Order: sequence, then C-alpha cells, then structure tokens
Amino acid sequence: MSQQDWAAQALQSFDAVVQATDGFRSRGGQRRMAEQVAHTFAHAQLGKVEAPDGDDGAPPAPERAIAVVQAGTGVGKSLAYSVPAIAMALSRGTRVLISTATVALQEQLVHKDLPALAARMPQPFQFALAKGRGRYVCKLKLERLAGTGEAGDGGLEDDLFAEEEAAARAARPRHETEARMKFYATMADVLARGAWDGDRDTLESPPEPEVWSPVAAEASSCTGKHCPAFSQCTYYDRRKALVAAQVIVANHDLLLSSLGARLLPELDNCLLVIDEAHHLPATALDQFSCEADLSRLTWIDKLASRALRIGTLVEVEEVADVPNHSARLRAALQDAARTVMDVYGDELRSPRPAWGGARSGAAAGGTAARTPAAGMPTRARVAGGALPDALVEPFGQVAHHAAGFLDALRAIAKALRAEIRDKPDEARRLSTLYAQIGALAPRLEGVHDTAQLLLQDTPEGAVPAAKWFTLAVDGDFIVVKAHASPVLPGNTLRNHLWSAVRGAVLTSATLTSCGQFDFFLREAGLHGDAAVTTLEVPSPFDYALQGTFIASETHADPRQAADFTAEMVDALLSDLAMVEAGALVLFTSRDQMRQAVDALPTAMRSAVLVQTQMPRTQLLARHRERVAGGEPSIIFGMQSFGEGLDLPGALCESLFITKLPFAPPDDPVGEARAEWLRSAGRDPFSELVVPATAIRLAQWVGRAIRTEEDRAHVYCYDKRLVRTSYGQRLLKGLPPFTLQRRAAG
Repeated sequence: MSQQDWAAQALQSFDAVVQATDGFRSRGGQRRMAEQVAHTFAHAQLGKVEAPDGDDGAPPAPERAIAVVQAGTGVGKSLAYSVPAIAMALSRGTRVLISTATVALQEQLVHKDLPALAARMPQPFQFALAKGRGRYVCKLKLERLAGTGEAGDGGLEDDLFAEEEAAARAARPRHETEARMKFYATMADVLARGAWDGDRDTLESPPEPEVWSPVAAEASSCTGKHCPAFSQCTYYDRRKALVAAQVIVANHDLLLSSLGARLLPELDNCLLVIDEAHHLPATALDQFSCEADLSRLTWIDKLASRALRIGTLVEVEEVADVPNHSARLRAALQDAARTVMDVYGDELRSPRPAWGGARSGAAAGGTAARTPAAGMPTRARVAGGALPDALVEPFGQVAHHAAGFLDALRAIAKALRAEIRDKPDEARRLSTLYAQIGALAPRLEGVHDTAQLLLQDTPEGAVPAAKWFTLAVDGDFIVVKAHASPVLPGNTLRNHLWSAVRGAVLTSATLTSCGQFDFFLREAGLHGDAAVTTLEVPSPFDYALQGTFIASETHADPRQAADFTAEMVDALLSDLAMVEAGALVLFTSRDQMRQAVDALPTAMRSAVLVQTQMPRTQLLARHRERVAGGEPSIIFGMQSFGEGLDLPGALCESLFITKLPFAPPDDPVGEARAEWLRSAGRDPFSELVVPATAIRLAQWVGRAIRTEEDRAHVYCYDKRLVRTSYGQRLLKGLPPFTLQRRAAG
C-alpha cells in the first residue's frame, strides 16, 4: 500500500468514527489535524531500510516525519490524533505509543477515551497502560517487611528505608512503627487474596512516598524471570499486556527513562504521539540531571561489605578490587566535600536569596526584591561550567574508583543471575542477596554519573553543563551535595530521543509562544530539523463573543512587590464582590495569596476555597457543589491550578490573574543558560523568560473558556501586559478576547 493509500484509509476511519458518535459535531480544525497526523505517519519509514535492488552499498537514510501541532481548546485533539494513528498502525502492522504528561492523563485515555474509541472503530485493537516499575509492589520486599518488620539482619531491610531517614526511624514512636508494619501486613494479605493487583494507584488510599518506597519494585534489585515470585509479579504481568497491545499509553518520564530498555516499542518501528508536549523539555532536563551526596557515606562501607561477602560466595575474581575502590572512593568524596567548602564555603554559609516574585521586572530593567528562603539549602554555582582546578583531582578520583566499584558489582550481579538460573531451589535466598547489592547500587551509579558530568569539558562554542553545590542541615547532619545537569533540553532530546524516532506527532494547546513555534522547537530539539512540519489549529470558540479580557492597571509598578500587592488586592476584592457563580484566582506566590486571604472581608470568607487548606479533589468537589447550589464559589490557587483544571460553564465565569506568571532563570540550570546567552551577547529575558511566560500565561487564560457555550471575564492586574513591548508579545499568544483597559483608580 502506498503512502497516499495509508493516509486516505486512516482519514476514512476518522470520518467513520465521527459519524458514528452520537451528538458529535464535525469540526474543521479537528479534521485538519487528523489530516496532518495521517500524512505525517504515512511518510514515516519504519523498521529496517533495505538498499535498492542491485545496490551493494549502504542503505539510504530512512525517511522521518515529525509534526508539531498546536490544537486550541475545544479542537478535540485526542480524537484527531488517536483515530488516524491507530488505523494506520493496524494497516502497517505496527504499534502506537502515546506519551502524556502525567499518570492522571494516561488513565483518562485508557479508562475513558480509548474504550469509547474501540467501540466505534471497525477494526478491533487492544490498548494498555504503561507505568514505571516503581508504581508496582515487589512481592519479595513486601513479604519480608510484613513478616519481619524493621528489625532487619543487616540485610535488605536496612535499605528499604533511605539512609537519610535513619534518625527519623529511631525517633519514631513505637505505635507508629507498629501501625506501619500492620499496614504492610494488610497489603500483603489483600495481594495474596487477589483483592489488590499490586498497583500503587489502585489502592483505596495510596500510601505516602516514604511508606511506599520500601516495597516498590526497582530495576536494580530485581532478578526478573529468575525471581521466585516472578509468576505472581504485577509488574511483569503488566509487561505481558504491553506485548499484546497495539496502543500503549505511557508518560514523558517513562518514555525518556526507558530509552534503550526495551520496555516500550522500538521508536524506529512505531508511531509516536506526544500529548501535552509543552512539558517534554522540562522532563528531559529532570531525567538527565544527577546529584551525589558528599557527606553521608556509610552506604559505601555497607555496599563494599556485601559485595565482598556475596562476591566471594559466587567466586567472582573482581571482588578483590572492592576494598581498594571503596576505601579510595570514600576518601575522594570526603576530599571533594572539604574542597567544596574551601572554594565555595562563604557562599554556601550565606542564606540563599529567593526571588520575591519581582525578578521578571528586574530582568526588564527594574530592581529585584530578594528575601532569604527559610529552610532552603544554600547553593553555589560553578561559573561558566568550568570546575575549579582544586576540585578536578578529587572528582577525577571519585569517577575512577566509582567506575571500578561498578565493574565489580556488575560482575557479581552477572554471577548471581547465573547461580539463580542454575540453582532454582535456592532462588529466594540468592534473589535476596541480589537485592542487597542492588538496593545500594543506584547511589554508586549516581555518584559516578555526577562526577563524570562535573568533569566534562566544554568544546569551543558549545554550551557548558550546569554544575553546582548545595549545603543543607538535615537533623544532625550537615549535608554537602554535588549536582550537574545539561543546560539545553533540545540537545538532550535530539541526541537521545529524536535520533531514534521515525514518525511522531507532538501536540498541545500551547506550543506557540508569542505567536511563533520557534521557542518550543528549540526547547524540544526540533529547530532546523528538515523532517519537522508545524500546524496551528485554532480553537473553534468565538473568543471575542464569549469572553472579555479586562486589563486592569495599578498605580504601583508590579516590580515593587509590596506596593503593587497592596493595590492589587484592593482591586481584586472589589471585583470579587461582583462574582455570582464560580471564579478562579491565580497567584504567583504564596505570600501574595496569603495577603489576599488576610484581606478578605468577613462576608466573603465563606465563599473562598484556598488551595493550601484542603486536598485538590476535595476542594474541587466542594466548589462544584456550591456552584450547583446557586452559591458563589471562588478558588484561590497557585501555579499548579493554572494548568489542567477543567471548570466549564458556571464553574469559572470569572478568572483573575493577579500578576504575570514570569519564571525567571534563577534555578542553577536557568542561571547557567542565561550566563551562556549573555556571554554570547544575547538577552536571556527576551529569549527565555518572555517565551516561557507566554506559554504559561496562555495555559492560565485557557482555564476561562472550556466549551462553545461558556461566557467568561478574564482580569489581569499587571499593567506590563499593555504598557510594555514584551507585554504586547505576550498578548499575541492569547486567544482573541474582547480587550478592555481599565485605568488605575
């Protein structure tokens, strides 16, 4: 079948599904997006590419096709990408991999969207949800904890709780420890009875991370098919479901963390859809950053002791190197910690300044207000990414001895797996030995990776890695840590993801910034890629008719935080008094929200629901109840409420943006990138801050109009939006509301 035939067939399936959906109206924008998806995937050359007949040379480079599609609110992008992608995958004998931003969005696709689609498509298909291993229980760990509690034998139980929690465990009341053990016993019982499937997310009350972590499955301590509990393992059972599925739904974290691990379909032989793609660059930076604790080092002795004992048992020659590597590694880390304090001590001993919400103004020519961040680690960044000479030798030693230690551990792990395979009767005991090493191995890998990145030289013209050190007090410990991260997410994605992908569609409601795709394409590593096409599908909503944007000005400059907040709160309270149904107020800082809460008149307090005062699900349920009962209900929320919150109709007839949501590059990675831009004669504010803010502001404003019947007013109290040139850039990226300007009172 030709590329044109594949695309035509996929579009026929899309049209058939739309016609078969009761009450569903055909949307021109949705059809255009479906056409783009079909065209893109039809042109992607999947699998092995053969040289032309009679040509003995190297096969030609495979044809790649990547579409970046911004689909405005109301377009119906899930249907527009899923139907043509699935239809084409079935025709081509391949699979669809859909990656979303969060587990919650994954579950919406798997439990709602895809079942509805499967009922309407003429060709049957199977779909499955892919989650990281850590969201499933390890039956062996659970059995040990449920049976023996925390009074371990110096073996696995010692590692089921992070070393950093040792003091907290010692101080924990006996009744709390007993309650935790009872919880594990109950969990083991419901698992054994088949009343629970081993998935953390399906527990009636999902446990806190510190309770779940000790029983979570981990790659480093898992012997896979050699484990005695393999036949009852939830994680591997779910992996079997993935093999049979034509559609797999993952999230961005899992997509990037499993590259090369064969957990998900091979990227050169599947159709990839990345939904909520604006999150992908930040996820990439998180995935490829690393850190190493230079202070708490007892785990090294513990790991060395186990490696010696277990390596001797399985007769691994490399175990002879462990005492030297472990001792030298520990000494090198201690030397590194001392040298860090010698070089950066003054900076690390000073309270780290936190931006008081005014950095954006400073970047635009104002004065930043800085206040100490209570309880936060202090930080010292390596200027220019060039590690001081005094630190090169100790971190060189760290990298060398960590690598040698890791080689010995790999040899021991290989020998253990062979023993487990050859001695099935001893599999349970040997799997426990494997886990005793594996539970600590990731720390060693983290130390090695951090040292390697800290030592990395920067070729001329390239962007240096971000490198920094932190100092914190944790109980009785003074903790020095080393950190390193790539600076440009685009480079990381280009090297690790796009080099393997043949066909992909990236989509979101907010991919353009100030009306252009350029910023996202650079961040995502797709700028200048000849395989990339872009499409902007506008929302079907009539924003000029359905919404009014009120640009409310203040006398105070938003860069002068105290004066501005006082004046803004007065104007906000006056406008809130007019609210008759649902409203959402978005704040840029906790302090700003606190001042607004404190200023609420008594009569209004009962109508306000504050994000920090109750769980999100409870707050939203109460909001819906109030609005349904004809009462006014006003949500006070922070930045996390500015995205992914769906409050249609009367639930959000008024949206209030207290201040432009600037996110200045004051984290170490952002600082390093801004420093590099300035060194090249470029402006970080214009190139980084404004485009990133444009995407965030568009997300915030997108909370207002959710359906074609909605009517809403959007208020913004930051006069920079209409008074500055960069404000005009931000306005270009917003829906075309009817704009009203309101002068300061």
